[in-house]
Amino acid sequence: MSSLSRRRLLATTVVGLAAPTVARAQAWPAKQIRMIAPYPPGGGVDTVSRAFSEKMSPKLGQTIVVDNQPGAGATIGAAALQRSPADGYTLMVGSMVDYSIAPYFHQNLSFDMAKDFVPILEIGNGTIGVLVTPSLPVNNVQELIAYAKSKPGQLSYASSGFGGLIHLNYEMLKQMTGAEMTHVPYKGTSFFQADLYENRVQVSIDNVLAHLPHIAAGKVRCLAVTSKARSPLLPDAPTMAEAGVAGFESATNYTLFAPKAVSADIVKKLNATGNEVVSDADFRERMLKLGIVPVGGPQDEVQAKMPSEMKRWADVIQKGNIKPS
Repeated sequence: MSSLSRRRLLATTVVGLAAPTVARAQAWPAKQIRMIAPYPPGGGVDTVSRAFSEKMSPKLGQTIVVDNQPGAGATIGAAALQRSPADGYTLMVGSMVDYSIAPYFHQNLSFDMAKDFVPILEIGNGTIGVLVTPSLPVNNVQELIAYAKSKPGQLSYASSGFGGLIHLNYEMLKQMTGAEMTHVPYKGTSFFQADLYENRVQVSIDNVLAHLPHIAAGKVRCLAVTSKARSPLLPDAPTMAEAGVAGFESATNYTLFAPKAVSADIVKKLNATGNEVVSDADFRERMLKLGIVPVGGPQDEVQAKMPSEMKRWADVIQKGNIKPS
């Protein structure tokens, strides 16, 4: 065999050996995908995870199994994601807000959201509203602020627990406006609803979903929503910017995450496929019934949002000197 023939044979062999490797690299997903839901079955995160996975699975051609790993303010599930291989076969639907707050209230976390996770897609945001008991003599947010400032500490503010988003919403309002109220932490929204409706507490800045039928019945009033744009759930409620508190933004958050080192090609495919899901009419209808406004968008948008959310809540916590009790 001539030297030229040997070189050609060697080149053909090298290409042949490389081809299966290239095929394997392009074959994702080639097996079942695990979707971590860091909250118990039946809640908002679990419901979004299952609805999203149900629509995503046929588009990717693989089964997606939701794996509930609740506990410790969603940090157990996040730690499980951090330990997982960055191969695209373990994902998580979690909250940027939860993981912005977590370092200040949970010691010895094994993960850092910015260093260990890549956000792929913002699936949606839950609508939060400024809620007041019907008998409170205020008609808008500016009147609420003025009333609270005229009676510092006399109004009571209900939250679903110390250090959670609903508590920090009040802290942010206080820091931005000087409206001083007495914080009353409960074990969850369902524990304070009757007290809010019957004037035993007067104010909460809470997810509106549980309150929607009571808003319609006049048992509680929503003065504004805290999203950037008006909510289709409460189209007559102004945003906080329209209500005169520019910069006050807050929402429950549902974001698709993967381990940080996952390949750019997988991220690109997940973002594109996830946007197809978010645009699906049936999925959007299901989300809106949950009080969640679908978002979607390119991966660089959700990537850019993460540090701003981390800074927003770090500033509130540090300025308020809020520490675990």
